[in-house]
Amino acid sequence: QVQLVESGGGLVQAGGSLRLSCAASGRTFSSYTMGWYRQAPGKEREFVARIISVGITYYADSVKGRFTISRDNAKNTMYLQMNSLKPEDTAIYYCNRAPNYWGQGTQVTVSS
Repeated sequence: QVQLVESGGGLVQAGGSLRLSCAASGRTFSSYTMGWYRQAPGKEREFVARIISVGITYYADSVKGRFTISRDNAKNTMYLQMNSLKPEDTAIYYCNRAPNYWGQGTQVTVSS
């Protein structure tokens, strides 16, 4: 059974930074594509960033240049460094492991 636990969310002012973490269970963490998604109130869940096993990364246009996804395979942990945060980044952020495992989410609120 795969378990994903997010942490690091909170309340921050516009222009500030947060770093989210996703701790994963399992011994084959390094083999899987990992990603971050978010869901704002009244909106559908959307893709934020993805990192494949060899470290190649992909980003949504809305966060490109501001967010950085990374992973530490030795710690079975994935990160999302979020800089220059905007009020429109406010959402619940979810960790995802391929093919379809999800964490419980962590709230990020950016005040203007």
